[in-house]
Amino acid sequence: MSLTNKQKQFLKGLAHPLKPVVLLGANGLTEGVIAEIEQALEHHELIKVKVPEEDKELRQQIMATIVQHTDAEQVQIIGKTQILYKQAEEPQIKIPRR
Repeated sequence: MSLTNKQKQFLKGLAHPLKPVVLLGANGLTEGVIAEIEQALEHHELIKVKVPEEDKELRQQIMATIVQHTDAEQVQIIGKTQILYKQAEEPQIKIPRR
């Protein structure tokens, strides 16, 4: 599922007041962190993930890996924070069609 710009704008508005649910620690991106992200996406559908890595290229690689392993849609990246969306089996968020 690929999100349109209008859908991304809608999700950005919903994500604005949210606090990061997952914060990567000193160990970086581990299987446990990915499992935690997947669980948070299942429960909330729309989450923020904080990647405190200083190296911008490495941070972008980590964020791309998260998207790849979780099959989530990347809505936006703001600095070190990534906004992810993954529709649940029973969707709580009703996004616009187009």
